[in-house]
Amino acid sequence: MTKKRYIFLVLILGMLIALSPFSIDMYLPAFGDIAKSLHSTTGRVELSLSSYFIGLAFGQLIYGPLMDRFGRKVPLYFGLCLYIIASVGCFLSSSVDMLITMRLFQALGGCAAQVACIAMVRDLFPVKDIAKVYALLFVVLGASPLLAPTAGSYLTLAFGWQAVFVVLLAISVIVLLASFFFLPESYKPDRSYSLKPGPIVKSFLTVIRHPQFYTYAISGSVAFCSLFSYVAGSPLVFMDVFGLGKKEFGWVFAGIAVGFIGAGQVNTQLLKRFKSEQIIAVSAIGQVIFSVVFLTGALNGWFGLWSTIAMVFVVLFFVGLTNPNTSALSMAPFPRNAGVASALLGAMQLGLGALSSSAMGLFSGRSAVPLATIMAVSAALASFVLFIGRRNIVQPVESETPAGAPVH
Repeated sequence: MTKKRYIFLVLILGMLIALSPFSIDMYLPAFGDIAKSLHSTTGRVELSLSSYFIGLAFGQLIYGPLMDRFGRKVPLYFGLCLYIIASVGCFLSSSVDMLITMRLFQALGGCAAQVACIAMVRDLFPVKDIAKVYALLFVVLGASPLLAPTAGSYLTLAFGWQAVFVVLLAISVIVLLASFFFLPESYKPDRSYSLKPGPIVKSFLTVIRHPQFYTYAISGSVAFCSLFSYVAGSPLVFMDVFGLGKKEFGWVFAGIAVGFIGAGQVNTQLLKRFKSEQIIAVSAIGQVIFSVVFLTGALNGWFGLWSTIAMVFVVLFFVGLTNPNTSALSMAPFPRNAGVASALLGAMQLGLGALSSSAMGLFSGRSAVPLATIMAVSAALASFVLFIGRRNIVQPVESETPAGAPVH
């Protein structure tokens, strides 16, 4: 693969994976305006974020088998079209309940982009390059919050909260056109792949029983809860507790996202000298240490605005180091059923993310303690799963497995 084609493919895949973070982050500064416009509360509006996470998690379990049966692009087109229709519904929402429902369908469509992206990386690149490609894609994930909440705050101030969904609609149309004209089909339809419930369940069980998959997928997904709790809780912590306005919140959110971007760049360099397993182990320990410090400081009232920003920044930096590597090692053993593996990985991340974001909405008070608690608990559990699960991995899959070769 030429360098030019390599960069081009990563750019298109980056557009796919950026759709969800834009959908999540862009409307966060508008929570208060949405609540006021729809005669509701910020807590109720937060449920539209939880419904989006639930839709992402559930939808991926549907698209995984479909992409292994029909190829990657046809289910992708269907999902993007559903996202476009749901975006119109969000724009027209006249109640919070309607917005919550439309966000669910928006997620059910948009998750096709994420499943296709993760599976296509496994299809198009050798296993030895997967972690590097994921690191580049996570730079996109980190860059998205630099733009999304800031743009959302200005859009809301200038045109009202509905303008956010107009922009999301336009982005999804661009992604659909780019996928149709420029993205190659990376996996031929497999007519032998059954869509009956029994074989689908068996396929999922085959993947989830693999020690390398469940170790890195579960530990990475639990660690990723820190990000979801931050996304859901950041308006409360920074706008309600510390009194930031929409513009200031957008810039703080963007600044913390630099941690993700930095993590992606650092990870790319570290992979030249260290294995993914080594990076994950050090990152997991770092996440535990700093999240516990954050929780201790929050409980004792040690942290003001800037120290809270610093602690969240560092914790999410370690999440940014961990996730590309756990994703790569989770996907590595599955050259054939990458769609199912991608779906399970995404469902774990987003299902746990929905729980953590819901917890922020249910238990948050006027302090950073709930956010720090979820970050500390998720870091500790992720490390426990990682170091226990690694004992069951007899022979890690780190190099290319020929297509069609059995995975034991």
